[in-house]
Amino acid sequence: MLRRRNEFHERYERFVQELRNEIVAGVLQPGEFILPENTLSQKYEMSRVSIRKALDELVNEGLIEKIAGKGNRVKVPDEDRTPVVLRLAWFSSSYEIPIIEKMIEAFERKHPFVQVEMVLYSEDFYTETIIRSIEDGQGPDLFIMSDQHFREWTESGRTNLLTGYVPPRLMEEGVSYPRVFELFNHEGGMLAAPFVFSPVVICYNRSIFRQHGLSHPVSLGDWQQLLEVAKASTSAPNEDGMTDHYGFCFSSSPNRWPVFLLQNDGSIMAADRSRSTMADERNIEALEFCVSLMYKEHVSPIFSHGSSHLAESLFMKERVAMIMSTYYFMNEFRDHSIDWDVMTLPKGTKPATILLGGGLSINAASSHRNIAEKLVDFMTGEEAQKLLKQYGCTIPVLRSVAEDDSLLNPDIHPQHYNRYLEVLPHAYPLHILNMNQSEILTLLDELNLLWAGMETPADTCTRIEQLFNSRLGLKGAGTGMEK
Repeated sequence: MLRRRNEFHERYERFVQELRNEIVAGVLQPGEFILPENTLSQKYEMSRVSIRKALDELVNEGLIEKIAGKGNRVKVPDEDRTPVVLRLAWFSSSYEIPIIEKMIEAFERKHPFVQVEMVLYSEDFYTETIIRSIEDGQGPDLFIMSDQHFREWTESGRTNLLTGYVPPRLMEEGVSYPRVFELFNHEGGMLAAPFVFSPVVICYNRSIFRQHGLSHPVSLGDWQQLLEVAKASTSAPNEDGMTDHYGFCFSSSPNRWPVFLLQNDGSIMAADRSRSTMADERNIEALEFCVSLMYKEHVSPIFSHGSSHLAESLFMKERVAMIMSTYYFMNEFRDHSIDWDVMTLPKGTKPATILLGGGLSINAASSHRNIAEKLVDFMTGEEAQKLLKQYGCTIPVLRSVAEDDSLLNPDIHPQHYNRYLEVLPHAYPLHILNMNQSEILTLLDELNLLWAGMETPADTCTRIEQLFNSRLGLKGAGTGMEK
């Protein structure tokens, strides 16, 4: 008898919870009638008396109301009723925050029983903060995960804290871009639902090009053509030896310079991570080209800082004609009077660029997982994705929206916004280099001597290979025996 009572209790609680979730998540809208009591009785294998008792609980919660002679319908929320609060975490430096706020407003209009609270965290220690919050039981219900955060999550060994939910429709053929899913795929499973993305491309100043008699848009076939255009658009030094503007601005950011390494078919770690391949000739050759832009050809200003913002800052001040940048950072250009556009990167031995992205990830311990899934569904759906396209340059993951030219605004988007379609087939996440985030940060620090002109590419690559191999516990690291 005890078991029978437990089975009944489980069915009863399942019915109440499922119906409650459907109402709160907006599956059943205010004013909509729920299924008749006899239908619910058959579905959940409970008597109509038990069904009525369960419905009374939801009446007392203010979720439904009984209409004499018609049945039970979802109630319009009272102003005094406390909504279900869904916590959405975002990093504070994101360009999309104002657009996300618009999305939240639209979602809440469709889901009047839900209040979405956006929590902003500093980008420093963002992943660590979320992991700690989830493990303490205080974590957000869902959060934005960049490709960098993805690498931090996989390195942390805490991927079990995430549901890996991806809206089924997003995975249908032709709905999104398969390449973008690689950003969040870990051991055959997804850690986040793709939301936005951007390949690294070249932004160029059309005014500077015209000043030097260059046509636009320019098609850069290879590194040599990049160098030739950079030379042609670099001003001659004045009497004080100062250069007014350069043709290109090299960036030592880990989201920029590895483009040249990828294009030269280079790698830093072996595919099985058994050894470092940093001293490979292809890597040395790529780095030799990078430093030649600054020290030999003098078509780029010299600096060794790893921030990509320095290059973009000089571009906005119209002191450089070309930079490598992303669709994310293009959101900064709208407040400046520069005449700019986008072109594809030149290719080395093969076409390649870096792919960045952001995904939506759900806390597996969230008590509102089903509502969090509804928010992910909405944010990757047409209405929300159109907000991304209309109010910013960041590329929406929904293909029908990303490629809808009617949404382009000349005050926001470059003339050749769709250049990303040309490079996307050859765009790769940074983790294709087989490095975790800690190793990427080490590499960033160890390359400073090279960028400062204090070490040759060959010496730098040999030294870094020795360092990585020693950390892998290889004997004779850096002697060449492991290659």
